[in-house]
Amino acid sequence: MEEQKKHYLHHLSPGFDRSAVLEDLMSVYGNDVWHFAYVLTRRRDAADDIAQDVFIAAFNRMYGFRGEASVKSWLLAITRNKSLNYLRSSFVRKVVPWDIFTLRGKSQEAAVSAEQAAMDKAASRNLWDQVLSLPVKHREVLILAYHYELSVEEIAEALGLSSGTVKSRLFRARQKMSELLEAREGRDIHA
Repeated sequence: MEEQKKHYLHHLSPGFDRSAVLEDLMSVYGNDVWHFAYVLTRRRDAADDIAQDVFIAAFNRMYGFRGEASVKSWLLAITRNKSLNYLRSSFVRKVVPWDIFTLRGKSQEAAVSAEQAAMDKAASRNLWDQVLSLPVKHREVLILAYHYELSVEEIAEALGLSSGTVKSRLFRARQKMSELLEAREGRDIHA
């Protein structure tokens, strides 16, 4: 399905119904865009605004899409840029307090004990807390690689970086995560 979507924007003719294409993009990629904006900003209200801005930008640039990357990579690149612009704004740096990230996952098993569900949620929250404590440049490559399952080349395209830089950031991000998780385990054992 992604391969089909990759090319249809590239071949839009001026008379094509862009609204229908936009609606399709929003239904297919809306959650990915919102979640990536949320991971980068850690604010639900900002993610709402950024997701809207991303799809407005996509609508306006639809005929300019060159098809050099997947549609998903293209939208996530726009999301990243909008999120970073949001984070750079002086209002955010000076006024807005950061929310606590909570992961609301759906359990695959219907009969999970309440105790196990609570433990899984706590472990998941701890892992995401560690991810969110990383600098943005490391956090974003981890999210794009593991959550969105983008290749190194797709991440490089989305972030406007070389593949070598992406590989380096992924290596460093994994290294930092290992250090953070080991330090946390050490604190938990001594507690």
